[in-house]
Amino acid sequence: MDFSSLTIDIPPASWTGRNDGAEPAHRRWWQRVATTPEPSLSATLPGPAALLGFSSDAGVLRNHGRVGAAAGPAAIRSALGSLAFHGSRSILDAGDIAVSDDALEEGQARAGAALTTLLDAGYLTCALGGGHEIAFASYLGVANTAAVANGARLGVLNLDAHFDLRDAPAPSSGTPFRQMAHAEAAAGRELNYAVVGISEANNTRALFDTAHELDVKYLLDEDCSAERTAAFVEAFLATVDVVYLTIDLDVLPAAVAPGVSAPAAYGVPLPVIVSVCRQLVASGKLFHCDVAELNPEFDIDSRTAKVAARLIDTLLR
Repeated sequence: MDFSSLTIDIPPASWTGRNDGAEPAHRRWWQRVATTPEPSLSATLPGPAALLGFSSDAGVLRNHGRVGAAAGPAAIRSALGSLAFHGSRSILDAGDIAVSDDALEEGQARAGAALTTLLDAGYLTCALGGGHEIAFASYLGVANTAAVANGARLGVLNLDAHFDLRDAPAPSSGTPFRQMAHAEAAAGRELNYAVVGISEANNTRALFDTAHELDVKYLLDEDCSAERTAAFVEAFLATVDVVYLTIDLDVLPAAVAPGVSAPAAYGVPLPVIVSVCRQLVASGKLFHCDVAELNPEFDIDSRTAKVAARLIDTLLR
């Protein structure tokens, strides 16, 4: 595979980071990430992973949130670069899809097409946001893969304080899962959607009503003990063959993730979120993931970017 089959707005740049030596024992992420694809993918397990940035503020702006998430992909890469690399996958950086002005729908379509290409080529993909409008781009990428076309049962697991099921005149960071439900219905399927971390105080009764109408499974932030969360995720995994995991960083407490559009007053503890990531990896069903809503403009000491990097490091082991 080569990049000529992808529509990339910002080509990948060389990664940098702390250099303790070139030997494998000293390896850090920046030394492991490639910016050109391998001529042929190795058949060894675990398979290769690919990163795709989605540089967008359009959905957050439409949803009346704090803009700045378009700089999220670069901040995540910067935080990842110096982390020690303990995994065994090869990692490809495919560059960024950038949403210009208000061209959100077109950007989502292009990102989705790029992800489908990468997924069908055998990569475990991870998209870097950007606002949570990245979720519909991710869905387009996953839903159009050969795996789903051939009947794999798709499940969408969202770690988030919000349902993002708004009924709005135009797509935004608050609408992606309602869009998915409509798209799945058009394809003759039902959206299998579960959320960990819902804040009752930050979702209206109308949003809860929509969630119930769509049979959304959810766990409130106050109920996210390690045991209850693990059981909730295990029940969800039993109903799917492949999982698209999306992490909105505002699921975490504001003290842990201040650099988001809507910081959480309560939030789910970081160890619980990390355990969910490990549970998905151990299941063998993780197909695609994304991390959304990092807003470097409001971050403190790169705290949120570092959390995002740790989560990605866990998912791509």
